[in-house]
Amino acid sequence: MLSNSKVLCAGIIVADHVCHPVSYLPAAGELVTADKMLLTIGGCAANAAVDLVKMNVTATVVGRVGSDVFGGIVIDMLREHGVDTSGIQTTSGADTSQTLIVNVVGQDRRFIHTFGANAVFSASDIHLEKLKQSKVLYLGGYLVMRRIVQDELAAVFETARQSGVKTVLDVVVAGPGEYLTRLDRLLPHVDVFSPNNHEAGLMTGESDPVKQAEVFRRLGAKTVVITMGGEGAVLVNDKSRLRAGAFSVPFVDGSGGGDAFDAGFIYGMLNEMNPEDCLRIASALGASCVRAIGTTPGVFTRSECEDFLRKNTLRIDRI
Repeated sequence: MLSNSKVLCAGIIVADHVCHPVSYLPAAGELVTADKMLLTIGGCAANAAVDLVKMNVTATVVGRVGSDVFGGIVIDMLREHGVDTSGIQTTSGADTSQTLIVNVVGQDRRFIHTFGANAVFSASDIHLEKLKQSKVLYLGGYLVMRRIVQDELAAVFETARQSGVKTVLDVVVAGPGEYLTRLDRLLPHVDVFSPNNHEAGLMTGESDPVKQAEVFRRLGAKTVVITMGGEGAVLVNDKSRLRAGAFSVPFVDGSGGGDAFDAGFIYGMLNEMNPEDCLRIASALGASCVRAIGTTPGVFTRSECEDFLRKNTLRIDRI
């Protein structure tokens, strides 16, 4: 069991069922075969923790699984990856959250999801003593987790920053809605806010990623990073306005790419890198993720990431 983890990764934990890309979706009653299917770790908190451990960063997952067989499988898989699972609670009578991820050649992923035990996760599940011993608090999946109340989460983030712990927030946005009123008291306590451009568009009504970032900055976020998949990322804070490209890699499955990006950015923060280098590490880890099916199997180890960055350059422009 790991102790004194550098990063607490709180939020969504999922058992993912992922298929290798099929040539087309089957019609009703039709069978289409896939080369491979995986039962693997999923969910923002679990993915980020595994990715950080691959980068030689100690990480603890804080979240909930059900009392079913999948809960035990997810915990065992996390432990096999070297993740501290002491922050995971088993919720009696609940199923573990699961996602069926269908990959089709040339198309974006399709998801069928059940919330399961994630639906009862709350900010009070984040133990403050464990938090204060960490360097970074990462929470993934805000806005889709039903029992996370803004003011309760803001209090946790405020405690973190008062204790010298950096805070990183990512979200999952299911569709159109009123989101800014669920962020306005939280973002002033967030060091890095990292939605993707689709999510940011739904939240802000803006299509331009720089304008999206400016909305979140006005609400108080210290640094905003808008990820754009294969189009790169935009970073805005007090000192920098940057647009990064994306590394070119063979694409197999985009699942978990955003979580890998977050893990890379956190790695950069822990090593006190400048924003440009944080973007380079984050972009490399995000790119590595999409080379294999599943959310974590393709993600670089630290030595692989360092070797990749020695051989590849990322364009970063000031804007």
